[in-house]
Amino acid sequence: MYILNKIKFYFAFLIIMLSFESYGQSNNFKVALDAGHGAHDFGAVYSGRIEKNIALAIVLKVGKILESYPQIDVIYTRKTDVFVGLVERANIANRADASIFVSIHCNANKNTAADGTETYVMGMNKIASNLEAAKKENSVITLEKDYKQKYEGFDPNSPETMIGMTLMQEEYLENSISLASKVEDAFALLGKKLRHGGVKQAPFMVLHKAYMPRVLIETGFVSNTVEGELLNSEEGQNDIAKAIAEAIISYKGEYFGDGGAETFGEKPSQKINENPVKSNETPEINKTIIKKDTIGSIYKVQLSASKKKIALEPKNFKGLKNVSMIYEDQIYKYFFGETTDYNEAKNQLSEAKSKGYDSAFLIALKNGKKISVQEAIK
Repeated sequence: MYILNKIKFYFAFLIIMLSFESYGQSNNFKVALDAGHGAHDFGAVYSGRIEKNIALAIVLKVGKILESYPQIDVIYTRKTDVFVGLVERANIANRADASIFVSIHCNANKNTAADGTETYVMGMNKIASNLEAAKKENSVITLEKDYKQKYEGFDPNSPETMIGMTLMQEEYLENSISLASKVEDAFALLGKKLRHGGVKQAPFMVLHKAYMPRVLIETGFVSNTVEGELLNSEEGQNDIAKAIAEAIISYKGEYFGDGGAETFGEKPSQKINENPVKSNETPEINKTIIKKDTIGSIYKVQLSASKKKIALEPKNFKGLKNVSMIYEDQIYKYFFGETTDYNEAKNQLSEAKSKGYDSAFLIALKNGKKISVQEAIK
């Protein structure tokens, strides 16, 4: 019996190690999703609208969308109503070597007229309202055992004390702002349903300890009757989750390559006659672009992808000129602009988005092969 149990133990150990090794070697884009609060930490509560429940519901919906895409792994800090310490939430993402960390919350204010979303990046901003938001979220640490020893030197009621602690914000700040901007841009598309409040900086402990591009999203005010009911509804949560997921997909596309997830951007005009092309047809434009790319590294803005061929005319792409196309894996991909200058590429991306291609993203090519934008920048 002893020998049998020993064999079972070693077999189980081997399976665990193999699984861990396989996971650790994954080249997938890893998204760490953090549902704020949990268990005895209810977060903000107004008229039966409970932050911990709303945050978890939105996180699970975002995760479900992302998990349907290839080359994306989703890591959750919690999937049930449990309590997780702030540092442990960040460490879950750190141990998984996550590509980004997204913490989802709901806002609240004594002024019940306050409304709108806010997406935060890590920073030492002195604006009073930002510090108040950080104090509210950081106060969770007082619910943890031995928090005074664990967070020695940090006072949750005085976020400025974080200044004296080691910060790694600068390394990830630009990418964090990019991700936060995409989230707020996606919220803006919800129109009158939800007012987007913009990107802000504040010293959140959960962001401070996550060593990757990271954002904290306040999805709206549960203290506001109208907005609170939207956050507490299935429809509202679905809309918010889709917006966040699209922002993440857009960020992945710009910095890590599309990985097959480009269909979010399929928005060219459908008014023209779109004739499907047989799978063995290779448009001449494809050959032209590939030949041109072999000269060196260039950036393009990917507008959309479709299984149908669309005439490369400005009227079919909301007035955008210099649109090109390639055909690969039986899919037509449409691009705007072409430059070797990253800043110019970002200007072209902004132009595409101003025309309505909200999920457009940058791609980079070197010697005719696609590389990540980050690699091209380096």
